[in-house]
Amino acid sequence: MNSDKQFLSVFGCFSDYCIISPLCRKSLFLIAQIHSCQEVHFKLHVYCFPVQVEKYLELFHLSQEKLKEVSARLKRDLIRGLGKHSHHRAAVKMLPTFVRATPDGTENGDYLALDLGGTNFRVLHVRVVEEQQRVLKMDSQICAIPQEIMLGTGEQLFDHIAACLSEFLDSQDLKGKTLPLGFTFSFPCEQKEIDKSILIRWTKGFNCSGVEGRDVVQLLKEAIHRRGDYDIGSVAMVNDTVGTMMSCGYRDQSCEIGMIIGTGTNACYMEEMKNVKRVEGEAGRMCINTEWGGFGDDGSLRDIQTEFDVVVDQTSINPGVHTFEKMISGMYLGEIVRLLLVRLTEDKLLFNGQTSEALLTPGSFETKFISEIEEEDTGLENGQNILTKLGVKCDPVDVRVVRLVCDTISSRSARLCAAALGTIANRIRVNRGLDHLKTTVGVDGTVYRKHPNFSEELQDTVRLLVPKCSITFLVSEDGSGKGAAMVTAVAQRLALQSSMLT
Repeated sequence: MNSDKQFLSVFGCFSDYCIISPLCRKSLFLIAQIHSCQEVHFKLHVYCFPVQVEKYLELFHLSQEKLKEVSARLKRDLIRGLGKHSHHRAAVKMLPTFVRATPDGTENGDYLALDLGGTNFRVLHVRVVEEQQRVLKMDSQICAIPQEIMLGTGEQLFDHIAACLSEFLDSQDLKGKTLPLGFTFSFPCEQKEIDKSILIRWTKGFNCSGVEGRDVVQLLKEAIHRRGDYDIGSVAMVNDTVGTMMSCGYRDQSCEIGMIIGTGTNACYMEEMKNVKRVEGEAGRMCINTEWGGFGDDGSLRDIQTEFDVVVDQTSINPGVHTFEKMISGMYLGEIVRLLLVRLTEDKLLFNGQTSEALLTPGSFETKFISEIEEEDTGLENGQNILTKLGVKCDPVDVRVVRLVCDTISSRSARLCAAALGTIANRIRVNRGLDHLKTTVGVDGTVYRKHPNFSEELQDTVRLLVPKCSITFLVSEDGSGKGAAMVTAVAQRLALQSSMLT
């Protein structure tokens, strides 16, 4: 019996009432898989409740036309962010990175990478091998940053970093060499040049005095100079999204977009210099860090924000900020699902109307649960275990509806991300006057890597939205480490080429 006939035979006269959308059909068919056609005693409200569930799920369904509208809005915001006089009020900041080229495959040599973005930082030794077209992580070391240093002076912080870097160089027998360094510094900065970045404000629990408003590269160099037992070569400041693009760019020279979909989300791409109005010069290209997580902060996405998105925003540590990120990234997806499950339970559509203390606790439904519940073979069993641990009593119908909720939320995330990525790819195509663009996206992040369906849905949606762009997706290998080294390697190559021309 095919699915349509099974659907009709199980639901009989209710089918005309329930067949209001593909999502509703999916809801009902999930129940049809559990309850045989002979179970005519199955309660009327259980047959019909998917229609009420659908009332909520429809809020998250975005048609192809709506996604094209979202893409058009982002396109306007990209242009506004690039403008010399409009960027300061743009929701999408479009920050110049001063990375002026992607790898061409000729880079080689040894580099250091320093990755500072939390209570630990990493030091890496990276070797770029031209003959093998490979970026090798030779070794790395993780160093803790004690609380007293996080809250102390800037001099103490950078002295600590310089001391850990010294220990690492000793362990690698690199003290006698002067190696270039790629510096990933994951705090809000205004980048002035590839080797000059001004800290705007501390986040993530740091509050070191004397650093805000200062050039962090200069502070690092001063700390190394105070030690006097080693030196470093040129320094390149790196955003983690740029690092992702550059680490993939050495393997695939057509990689000109970087994208992260994990705890947060962001993207960068190679823009024509003539369009980067905030930086002098018209020739060539520059990588732009879009900071697309802020898309919608001016209210432009209000029509697709649901009441659940609004609650997530209002209860976050930064209300009104990073609107787009809160609709699609890993920090927030689990909470959107939790809020929706609570509402369905309050409406007596799930768990016999009985919530639990855990389910009512913000943050209790982790985003990784979505991935586990959507696993093709083990998802229902995983869902049963997760819901049991959350203290709710559920039957097989409940588990399948929860799975449908997870699928709906993750699907919206993938489709919105696809709309944004398609906007960037199409911009590159139009910028270059091409009928068809073939490009590669370097991508990283736990949502993209771990969710069983996310990458496929994102790629399928991009193909629908921008048929004139053929996009290959390449998962990054340690973008914040290897990518930082590649930025430095490319900067060195360009500097050498420039000196040969003068």
